[in-house]
Amino acid sequence: MRRHLGRRVRAGWALCRVRRGGPGGAGRHGASPLRLAGQPDPANQRAFDHVVGNTRGVDQAETMIGESADTEPARRPLSADRPTWERALPWGMAALFAVVYATISVARYNRLATASFDLGIFEQAIRHYSQLQAPIVDLEGAGHNFLGDHWNPAIAVFAPFYRLFPTPVTLLVGQALAIALGVVPITRAGMRYLGRWSGIAVGLAFGLSYGIQAAVDFDFHEVCLAVPLLAFALEALLAGRWKAVVAWAAPLVLVKEDLGLTVAAIGVVLVLIGARRWGLGLAAFGLASFVLTVKVLMPLFSPVGGDSRLSVLAAPPGTTDSLPHRLLMLPIDVVTSAPGATTVLLLLGVTAFLATQSPLLILVVPTLVWRFLSTNQNFWGQSYHYDLVLMPIVFGALIDGALRARRDSWRPLAGYARAAPALALVVGLVLCARYPFKDLVNPATYRPSPRAQSADRVLAQIPDGSTIETDIGLIARLTHRTQVFFVGKASPVVPKFVLISYTGQDSLMLDPVKYAEALHPGVRYVLLEDIGGYTLVRRLP
Repeated sequence: MRRHLGRRVRAGWALCRVRRGGPGGAGRHGASPLRLAGQPDPANQRAFDHVVGNTRGVDQAETMIGESADTEPARRPLSADRPTWERALPWGMAALFAVVYATISVARYNRLATASFDLGIFEQAIRHYSQLQAPIVDLEGAGHNFLGDHWNPAIAVFAPFYRLFPTPVTLLVGQALAIALGVVPITRAGMRYLGRWSGIAVGLAFGLSYGIQAAVDFDFHEVCLAVPLLAFALEALLAGRWKAVVAWAAPLVLVKEDLGLTVAAIGVVLVLIGARRWGLGLAAFGLASFVLTVKVLMPLFSPVGGDSRLSVLAAPPGTTDSLPHRLLMLPIDVVTSAPGATTVLLLLGVTAFLATQSPLLILVVPTLVWRFLSTNQNFWGQSYHYDLVLMPIVFGALIDGALRARRDSWRPLAGYARAAPALALVVGLVLCARYPFKDLVNPATYRPSPRAQSADRVLAQIPDGSTIETDIGLIARLTHRTQVFFVGKASPVVPKFVLISYTGQDSLMLDPVKYAEALHPGVRYVLLEDIGGYTLVRRLP
């Protein structure tokens, strides 16, 4: 009797180790890879087989970690078995990357190298939010409501900070902080599932990724808010915390109109791994949000006769291919298109191609499909901010794919998976030579523009609160204190000033007075300043 009782006690301890990821379980990091519904964890299965051979009446389901169920598995917190410095490390890395990102963005702004237009339109919208007004963006047309152009009410989170510090630098720093915050869950998940040093390598590779570098080097955009939301959602998904997945993923529908499709894709992944109730609900929510946004909410705020955001998916001029036919031919079009093929290659390459081992890679499909279907060729490549939202996805897939591959029965793949985090870091470091991080060590990055003094002299002649029509050059220097219109879009407003930064872009601009009077027939203007390539004219009373 005593011997039989001792055997059952030992079996109970073995079951605890299986559930907690101890010896015979999922390893020291207490987790298993993301599994499709019905797929058991081989390590836990072996431990179970050993236990079941030494005890009676044990249900196999009791020994399995519950990734493939609608109920959330009980898990130890990451902090339970890690020293304080290791728990703080992801936050320290995020803080370091935030400083680097902000340095790149602000230095670019200070040397007058920002593209200016995108930063200007977001500043106008957030400036109005900070004053509890509708997000009017006069750069897109007098009285234009930004919600009719892009569905991004989430940018209102920047409004309180902008109210305190009304300058475009506030937005650039806020963007840097938001993106850097995504380093925390990616690093934390990597350390938990792949080990300390592999996890650190993944976090560093994510922070160095080309998609992030390109974004912080190009003005400000709302998708910076999607980075931490996706990163925390994927960390929760890997941990099997379905409520947290939904809580982090659902707000994405307020960041940008197309992200409702990404939310739906997260729901599809949940269904595939067995969390059907949560997955179906999230997928339905994402799809419904997308349809409601594009078909109801955005048209409600759009000017009469304005183009739908779906117009970018129209067939290219001169063709009559239907959308279903173009979708069918899309893989061939991407492979035969240099920008498209390079984008796909880079997305996989930054993960040492191990993202292909994870079902999380499904999440890149909605974004890539609308980009590659678009008639705007800027969407096809790797420039600007278009790959930013994909970075947390592919690195989450790297973590899951590496863990899957390490447990593969084919030893070469398992060995490669152990080296993959370091390889991903090497790829990130190599790409720095082509992206903005390389400028951090260039003294010219921190020098003012040769045109800075001329720009300051021109700007000093424009009083706060003035109306001004201008081209792309100095928009971001004016939007925080004046009402700014883009050239040709001021009507019916007749601005007090017309500022041209690059007279060579249009032969008519060589005579700034005549150009301003041509924009506003019947109104007379006089030249105030012509210096360093800038021309400023003022309306006569």
